[in-house]
Amino acid sequence: MSRNLLANETSPYLLQHKDNPVHWRPWGKDALEEAERTGKPILVSVGYAACHWCHVMAHESFEDGETAKLMNDLFVNVKVDREERPDLDQMFQTVLATLGQQGGWPLTVFLTPRGEPFWGGTYFPKEETASRPAFKTVLNDLAKLVRENNSAVFQNLSQINETFERQWNQSRAGGLTASQLNQIAVRVGQAHDIFFGGLTGAPKFPNAPSLELLLRAFIRTKVPQFDQLAAATLDWMSQGGIYDHLGGGWARYAIDERWLIPHFEKMLYDNAQLIDAFTLAWQLGRVPLHRQRVEETMGWMLREMLVEGAGFASSLDADSEGEEGKFYLWSEAEIDAALTGTFAKRFKDVYGVTREGNYKGKNVLNRLNAMKSLAGADELMLKKQREKLFAVREQRTRPGRDDKVLADWNGLAIATLANAGAIFRNTDWTGGAIRAFQFVCDKLGDGDRLYHSYRAGKRTQAGFADDYAQMARAALYLWELTGDAAALKRAQAWARELNEHFWDQTFGGYCLTPDYGEPVKTRIRSAFDSQVPSANATMIGVLARLHIATGSQDYRDRANLLLQAFAGDVNTAYAQMTSYINNFEFVASATQIVIVGDVTDSRTHTLIQAVLGRPLPNRLLLVMRPDERLPEGHPAFGKTMEGGLPTAYICTRTECSAPITSPVTLSQSLLPDLPPPVPQPQAQPRAPAAGPRRPQIRTQPPPRAPARR
Repeated sequence: MSRNLLANETSPYLLQHKDNPVHWRPWGKDALEEAERTGKPILVSVGYAACHWCHVMAHESFEDGETAKLMNDLFVNVKVDREERPDLDQMFQTVLATLGQQGGWPLTVFLTPRGEPFWGGTYFPKEETASRPAFKTVLNDLAKLVRENNSAVFQNLSQINETFERQWNQSRAGGLTASQLNQIAVRVGQAHDIFFGGLTGAPKFPNAPSLELLLRAFIRTKVPQFDQLAAATLDWMSQGGIYDHLGGGWARYAIDERWLIPHFEKMLYDNAQLIDAFTLAWQLGRVPLHRQRVEETMGWMLREMLVEGAGFASSLDADSEGEEGKFYLWSEAEIDAALTGTFAKRFKDVYGVTREGNYKGKNVLNRLNAMKSLAGADELMLKKQREKLFAVREQRTRPGRDDKVLADWNGLAIATLANAGAIFRNTDWTGGAIRAFQFVCDKLGDGDRLYHSYRAGKRTQAGFADDYAQMARAALYLWELTGDAAALKRAQAWARELNEHFWDQTFGGYCLTPDYGEPVKTRIRSAFDSQVPSANATMIGVLARLHIATGSQDYRDRANLLLQAFAGDVNTAYAQMTSYINNFEFVASATQIVIVGDVTDSRTHTLIQAVLGRPLPNRLLLVMRPDERLPEGHPAFGKTMEGGLPTAYICTRTECSAPITSPVTLSQSLLPDLPPPVPQPQAQPRAPAAGPRRPQIRTQPPPRAPARR
């Protein structure tokens, strides 16, 4: 090969590198065959379009002619978009963990000419620093190791293969009981920062499944400390700089413990999951700030992330005009100019604006020194000032947008739009969910199969288990909240596809890739959450809901097999399995609310709203016409309207309540018996980190013992 071959790709990340002097190839058979034919090792560079440090390494090394020549002479060079190929990303991240290295992006992995990964790292600088070797030094040293058949390469290969075998090709089976839920919640809570929320330390990543676990624990146990931890996280994330106070939406993470300084990229999957968590929190406490953040973030999604008017783009870049965060940062002079005549001083006091700034001489807007809502007139003035600043910001050069549509991330967005749309009675959100669902079915669907990614009229890559799981979950939300029978059929079809082509017949559970996908030595099979909730965790809830909806015992049996397949990991890896734990609680404690009534009758809808107003994470709402019947064996089989009025029944396990026709009575029957809120501990402000942290990497490539998970 004598040229860069990325020009015909659809991934915005790969297209960012199409003009590099590096002779990049996409991952595939041709690259692997070239390596084997030439005897050259393979260099795989994994990243994504919104990644700041990916841009840094690209500018320093991949756009440099001298470095590119060295790469072209010594390696077959492959570029991978981690969002298009989560299977490769998971495999290569596991390589780094096995070698005792910290993962992240950019991810740089080296493979033998036979395609076996043997070493890797994250960001490598162009020139040597006190703690890091120059990238060119790494290239020369590793190519030499392969040429000389160095024993370190073979030792690493052996360790990595053992890790793959142990992690993905051995039984993870065990038992799990409902009595363990409280113990797990305590352990998760102990890892949280009682002052600022989130996991203790920095950097801090939003973790919606862990937030949901804490909220569930509070609802279940009435122990106020769970609510306190969740509330601290919600409030500090809402008021910190990680939240975009002008445009809505959360950045991917904060570099400090107070959620002040963000890593500025915005990801669809983060925001979809956080809206779910904030919606549940609002149902529980009716805190106006939580509703406001949901509404603003929904506004951002529907304003800035739509693709072809229906699907959702993947992310917004951290950089604009070559600078991280430039679009979002403000000098004091810029604030003064934009807010002339509007009492700018008050805004600066509330949003932490100073002449010196809090990040590289500029200001990240935040309300960490004004956490509580102000008097109504003040908040109205601040709202108008934010609108003025937003209008000014819209004139700036915008960050790049990765406009590929991913089935799994869109599944998360569809589910949260449907759920929040029903709870907050917002038909724009519900309509957005319906349009996005149809978009994914049309653009990424092929019969009962899904593709993973769509962009510019092209769809690429056979769907992963995550795609089927998240879209099936989204379909069930739509069915539950709109009564669309076609959505239920879609969920059944996608579950059937998973059962037939992704199920591991030896150990149980779904593999990430289908049996008709590209040949691999070991298929990834895990219940650990990554950027999105694990497919295996999600499918526990999907299968349980399908069992309730259809009466089929096959779904119940499959859900039980799925639970058992990974229960052996829970005691040691609970922090990575919060979605699995949350879905297990649904199976153990599902509450079905059956409403029998004409959907055109306003009284039916008042009963529905009574249900949606309550924090019921284990809820399944079934709305039945008077002439419909539930499957035989369902506890509400044969239940009808009482006295000609729309009627509700609350069912748990095999029993149902007496008929309820009053929405007030229904709402009160579903009200959790919660203690009064406990005041949160107040933390003294601490100085934020001076700037973003670079990835911590190892600087030498000796063999390492596998990391324990």
